[in-house]
Amino acid sequence: MNSFDLGGRVAVVIGGTSGIGLALSQGLAAAGADVVPVSRRAEMVDRAAAAIESLGRKSLRLTADALDRPSLEKTLAATLEAFAHVDILVNCAGITRRTPSLAVADEEWDAIIATNLTGTFRACQIFGRAMLARGYGRIINIASLASFVGLHEVAAYTASKSGVAGLTRALAVEWGSKGVNVNAIAPGVFRTALNAALLDESGRGQEFLLRTPLKRFGDVAELAPACVFLASEAARFVNGEILTVDGGFLASGVNQ
Repeated sequence: MNSFDLGGRVAVVIGGTSGIGLALSQGLAAAGADVVPVSRRAEMVDRAAAAIESLGRKSLRLTADALDRPSLEKTLAATLEAFAHVDILVNCAGITRRTPSLAVADEEWDAIIATNLTGTFRACQIFGRAMLARGYGRIINIASLASFVGLHEVAAYTASKSGVAGLTRALAVEWGSKGVNVNAIAPGVFRTALNAALLDESGRGQEFLLRTPLKRFGDVAELAPACVFLASEAARFVNGEILTVDGGFLASGVNQ
């Protein structure tokens, strides 16, 4: 038996239509899961669902917002109606903004915390209730390097991702004995369409590269195996873990 096989499993990926979320959605589908990638924009949902279906898996076309409880509840209800169960939840919705801490307005702070931390908890709560009732589930949150170290001028983001790490551990303790394992992935620096210019053309990008022992930025597809592992029976005794995929960034001290 292949303990990494996700055949027969159903996954919902919040924020699963672009960047890291899309890569994880496709990775879960390639491992055999039927995957429902959701986000706020219907056209992006349609493209992501089509990509999953092109891998021979089933999907649904549902829009949802991590800030909107009713939309998440409708996503759960529609997924249960179509597939009867949800085995895997991946929380990928997230935002960041670089602002000197003294200039961070309440509105900016609240928006980042609301999306990254409260939105993650909200989805865990909604989907976790169904998983707990069934006695089985795998929840995978997206943490960050900022869950462990401070990053310059992103205080709200750092606070939110530190909170995601703590939330992951708290839910793992509360729900693990009831069949629901809760873990997180902490990505290092991965090039996406949104950050390519920053990474390639700024001193900040060069510092990230200097501190990454593999001397390159990650490809988002390289996160998928970590997600498949945490979603699979191979990780049935892994609970409350923050799995870092960072090319050695957090291990790094002097690099020259």
